[in-house]
Amino acid sequence: MEKTGIEEASGTPPLPPSPSIPPNVKPEQVGPPKRSVISRRGVGTAGRRISLLTNHFKVSMNISDAMFYQYSVSITSEDKRVVDGKGIGRKVIDRLYLTYSSELAGKKFAYDGEKSLYTVGPLPQNNFEFTVVVEELLARSANGSPGANGSPSGNGKRPKCSFRSKTFKVAISYAAKIPLKSIVLALKGSEVDNNAQDALRVLDIILRQQAANRGCLLVRQSFFHDDSRHFTDVGGGVTGCRGFHSSFRTTQGGLSLNMDVSTTMILTPGPVIDFLLANQNIRDPRHINWEKAKKMLKNMRIKTKHSNMEFKITGLSEKPCNLQHFPLKMRNSDDANDEDQTVEITVYEYFTKHRGIELSISAYMPCLNVGKPKRPNYLPLELCLLVSLQRYTKALSIMQRSTLVEKSRQKPQDRIRTVTDAVRNYQYDEDPVLSACGISIDRQLTQVDGRVLEAPKLKVGNSEDCIPRNGRWNFNHKKLLTPVRIERWAVVNFSARCDTSHLSRELINCGRNKGILIERPHTLIEEDPQSRRASPVARVEKMFEIVRAKLPGPPEFLLCVLPEKKNSEIYGPWKKRSLSDFGIVTQCISPTKINDQYLTNVLLKINTKLGGTNSLLAIEHTSRIPLIKDTPTMILGMDVSHGSPGQADVPSIAAVVGSRCWPLISRYRASVRTQSPKVEMIDALYKPLANGNDDGMIRELLVDFFQTSNGRKPAQIVIFRDGVSESQFNQVLNIELEQIMKAYQHLGEVDFPKFTVIVAQKNHHTKLFQAGAPENVPPGTVVDTKIVHPRNYDFYMCAHAGMIGTSRPAHYHVLLDEISFSPDDLQHLIHSLSYVYQRSTTAISIVAPVCYAHLAAQQMGQFIKFDDLSETSSAKRAITTEESVPVPELPRLHENVRGSMFFC
Repeated sequence: MEKTGIEEASGTPPLPPSPSIPPNVKPEQVGPPKRSVISRRGVGTAGRRISLLTNHFKVSMNISDAMFYQYSVSITSEDKRVVDGKGIGRKVIDRLYLTYSSELAGKKFAYDGEKSLYTVGPLPQNNFEFTVVVEELLARSANGSPGANGSPSGNGKRPKCSFRSKTFKVAISYAAKIPLKSIVLALKGSEVDNNAQDALRVLDIILRQQAANRGCLLVRQSFFHDDSRHFTDVGGGVTGCRGFHSSFRTTQGGLSLNMDVSTTMILTPGPVIDFLLANQNIRDPRHINWEKAKKMLKNMRIKTKHSNMEFKITGLSEKPCNLQHFPLKMRNSDDANDEDQTVEITVYEYFTKHRGIELSISAYMPCLNVGKPKRPNYLPLELCLLVSLQRYTKALSIMQRSTLVEKSRQKPQDRIRTVTDAVRNYQYDEDPVLSACGISIDRQLTQVDGRVLEAPKLKVGNSEDCIPRNGRWNFNHKKLLTPVRIERWAVVNFSARCDTSHLSRELINCGRNKGILIERPHTLIEEDPQSRRASPVARVEKMFEIVRAKLPGPPEFLLCVLPEKKNSEIYGPWKKRSLSDFGIVTQCISPTKINDQYLTNVLLKINTKLGGTNSLLAIEHTSRIPLIKDTPTMILGMDVSHGSPGQADVPSIAAVVGSRCWPLISRYRASVRTQSPKVEMIDALYKPLANGNDDGMIRELLVDFFQTSNGRKPAQIVIFRDGVSESQFNQVLNIELEQIMKAYQHLGEVDFPKFTVIVAQKNHHTKLFQAGAPENVPPGTVVDTKIVHPRNYDFYMCAHAGMIGTSRPAHYHVLLDEISFSPDDLQHLIHSLSYVYQRSTTAISIVAPVCYAHLAAQQMGQFIKFDDLSETSSAKRAITTEESVPVPELPRLHENVRGSMFFC
């Protein structure tokens, strides 16, 4: 029989080129109608009822016909430069109101810190232009002229303080009207229009302005006080600063204020020298790496001990303080007619002799330069303090992150107390702009009804039932469902402290107890101590040379012992060589304590990677999953991993995992690609080539589904998309989904499957609390009323057991549901998908496909962190953005491991 469509595409393993496009198929012409987010179709009823509290505070609007008037603002300085509103701009606007309040009819402003003002009710005119004078405090010399170092001239007298006036032109022009009643319409479930979103944004701007007026650091809708009681030192000169997130939300229960505890990272305030010692993890200033310090300190703000003035660091002096000269004007006498004399003097001598300031450690260290390129201004290090509330935006180390998590976690009752106190203390009702709108805010947490879904039953070895308790289960006295047999394997050891002989014996014994038959390793390979001085790439290459020499053929599996538990430099090169070049499944470990629990967790990963199954849902085991058991259904998890903050040139990694072996929903295969940095939409789902083939990610997964599901094509596809905000929902529906449909059509298919598209979010600020108990909400808790969207189909689910701190539920948004799940069926499916994560014996906080996609992106992202990629990848710079910024292409997985769950 002639094969067509997916059957033809799957004819030659593992992934042949797709067939030529049939003449009657035009993949580019997928239906153009724009899809929109569906509305709610009902609520769930299954589960045990539970009374909950949430950190939403009810907002009342007594003047629903109020109108916001938006005005565009332009601020220019005396030299005609446009002023950045986030800096001096707020001072200018504050002074504007104080100076011209009567001309502006006494209207209170809500200023966004950039280019817009908002008032309740119109201003007297549509266009204004004002001159505003802002005074800045300056330090001046005794004779009135600025000193060469931002300090007085060398007459030995302390500086006099004076003010310098700066003049700004402020132009205000009418832009738009924003009716507050648009929020009322949105609350009634009507289509959310731009007016409702704009009105909510104005209310949020009012909250930001309040925080700015209190001197807070603003980070989007979060604000942070300069209060050391809220600081947590995490090491490296970095401090966690606890603050609050506040934003207005439209919900089924009405308008609410979502208030939550938030944390940002700041530079540890205090002496600059202390920061450098902590940042470089050294104790003696003599060991400071000044090149590294120069890069780190640039653009930081400091204030001086001797004058309390603020400056921005522009660099370091070329010479140490006791050798760095500058010209200083000296007055010969008090006679004003005498000419000044200019002398060359060191910064050290100036401060010690002419200012009388004792310098104990600065003499042999560079000075901070706080001047301009052509007019340097030097300050001794020990006189400088880092100003508080300066954001630290670089990636945290593993140690810093774990310290932050440990010290900043709050139990549910503590978090309740913190947010309710904040709402009371900030007295939002007294804000003049909110008052003009008739807005008042309740000071109690909102009560909401929830339901607790029953945990799904699992099947383990010998078809034994396993019933999770409180979201957890174990393999004590149990065997894995389908354990593998491992015959050809070896241990490679990059760690000097690990006894690999003892490790392998214990692993074999533990495997036997779990049903995995593991033969003795063919060899134990210890790294030559001399090799540890080489680069990570060279160390890995040397190890593989030994593996090839000592083993008679490719092993089934390699156990790799790394020297560090996290962020080992060996990890990336090792994974790249094993997965991409040799096609060998590996498991990396760095054991600190070898016991049954640790080894069991390792064996769960190994068994899954080699094709075994640790457990299945009972309904999955019997092929009785509602709406899936009778119709071939594919489940996709999609995520994009971005480079660390501040790494604008690091490509983003897009990963899509697809289920295989239908009707199972526990086994997945991944497809991973690089794309332009910081781009969230996945651009390689469908990727037609010049030769007519499709090199996209979805094609790989569709073919694999067909090959592993007895030649069945997916008639239904459930998509879980992670990491997108509400403003990007339409792009998911109309860009990404369209690419998936094109990939399906390119395989020769005419009839599309039914799609259900769900966005899974963890980056939100809604928390759930038990009304009558101090513990976290029980696993399986669902809320789909009152605090959910007034129109759209969303719900909160806390599938996992929060053992420490306060649980954060997952927020699921159903964008499209052509499969027509009932609310209960969909919630049960999502709940069940939190129990199929093969790496652990606990329910996870978000569905497994999303976690797998995140893991795959993270693991493959290690490939591009090392210099060997730029030298060896033939596909380097194969993809470019519209701006022609090169994006290195990831090496593809070896055919031996493409179908494995390597990311486990």
